[in-house]
Amino acid sequence: MVDLTVSSDRAAMVDLTLELLRESLGTVARAAPGTNSVLVGLIGTGIQASRTPALHEREGAAHGLAYVYRLIDVAALGLETSALPDLVAGARRLGFTGLNVTHPFKQAVIPLLDTLSPEAQLLGAVNTVVFDADGRSVGHNTDWSGFADSFARELTDVPRRHVVQLGAGGAGAAVGYALLTLGAGELAVTDIDAARATNLAARLSARFGAGRAVARDVSAIGDADGLVNTTPVGMATHPGLPVARETLRHDLWVADIVYFPLETELLRAARALGCRTMSGGGMAVFQAAEAFRLFTGRKADVARMIAHFESM
Repeated sequence: MVDLTVSSDRAAMVDLTLELLRESLGTVARAAPGTNSVLVGLIGTGIQASRTPALHEREGAAHGLAYVYRLIDVAALGLETSALPDLVAGARRLGFTGLNVTHPFKQAVIPLLDTLSPEAQLLGAVNTVVFDADGRSVGHNTDWSGFADSFARELTDVPRRHVVQLGAGGAGAAVGYALLTLGAGELAVTDIDAARATNLAARLSARFGAGRAVARDVSAIGDADGLVNTTPVGMATHPGLPVARETLRHDLWVADIVYFPLETELLRAARALGCRTMSGGGMAVFQAAEAFRLFTGRKADVARMIAHFESM
């Protein structure tokens, strides 16, 4: 039997949290009368160090918007991950423009939405939700294009005959799609859940061609050109290395999608060996710029956002 008292208390706490966020938007709008208002939240766990709110709010101000972007950190609020449906429903009911979604909700949010963009449907992962004028919730994925744009900016000339990807979750689906779009010959997907790696490899191969993505273990790093970490290992709340240090080689390029901290243990170890590296900072900015466009209908100034990110 479902404990309705607990469920009701949780829903009330969610509503109170979201209502306080909406009130903060009213305060900003009153301080800048005549401006368009945008209220967005980021749902995740362990996200207190996120730079995304500052990125969005600074860019919003540059466009003359009353733009409020707030963290909805499930762990910090004392909620369980099972609160996700209440958070999404509450945000829609209380007039949020949209939501960004991060670990561990990029796949769990999908059944709660009315429709998905083609990319989100294909990837089975959502990191941006827009509540449209008709009241529908539309799921998008800006992670894949954010990674692709960052890679093109920082590692465009590296070999990519054989690339190993750590992680097959929501972020892994987006990055795998980006890597194959960028011309990776073979993508070896590893995950602690072997079935999840197999499933993602099959979905990517169905889109890009048989054998383009395969499920492997970390031994695949031995003859790889590059390594990409899409797991949360390396985050401030999940410290450590996602692979053994001795698996790294000086001729390997290494990318990490984690951006707080900007220099993860993986990147630090790789740089010590002389590897070319790419942090998660570029992906964070480019995906945020595309999410900003989806929320506001306005094109973000990416150069300005990069400069702001680097200043932080």
